[in-house]
Amino acid sequence: MSKSSVSSSVIKRLPRYYRFLGDLCRKGYTRISSRELSEKMGFTASQIRQDLNCFGGFGQQGYGYNVKELHKAIGDILGVNAENKLIMIGAGNLGSAIASHIDFRKKGFKLIGIFDSDPEKCGQEIAGVKVTDVAEIRRFCVANKPICAVLCIPKNSAQYVANSLVDLGVKAFWNFSHYDLKMEHESIIVENVHLGDSLMTLAYGLNNQ
Repeated sequence: MSKSSVSSSVIKRLPRYYRFLGDLCRKGYTRISSRELSEKMGFTASQIRQDLNCFGGFGQQGYGYNVKELHKAIGDILGVNAENKLIMIGAGNLGSAIASHIDFRKKGFKLIGIFDSDPEKCGQEIAGVKVTDVAEIRRFCVANKPICAVLCIPKNSAQYVANSLVDLGVKAFWNFSHYDLKMEHESIIVENVHLGDSLMTLAYGLNNQ
């Protein structure tokens, strides 16, 4: 099966496989069966086999999966060592927290620039990166060619900013603006993140036990 035909639901499960297998590596596991992995992850063994078969055969009948090799293989599929150049727009509380607490290098990205319109924030450093005035974005992008952007900006400006960044070569967005970006270019990748949705899902669980 080609990677382009893999369903989005399978792709969204890959980071969880990577995280669980990483934990198993640190605990000293050398191999694991799909049944054992299903017990730890909450997926069925059949689902795990189907998901992994989308990217080729990793297991051996009667042996299971080599934990270290499978962890590395999924990391390669995800591109965790790619160091895609990434910029962040918005250095407020949320942007500062994301820049400070997420290890982008272990997720396949390198944070190379942070931008904000607040003069008081410009010149400060967050996670070792200086905050620059948004007026400098075009010059910066032309010189440094980032391909990804994190948006931590008000929803009423998100679409305009995203469209402007696409014109500057940005191909992917991690969007925290509370606005669902809709890009005209099919090749542009968007992850719209709504933290409140996750919290409301938790509320539903509490109210419908």
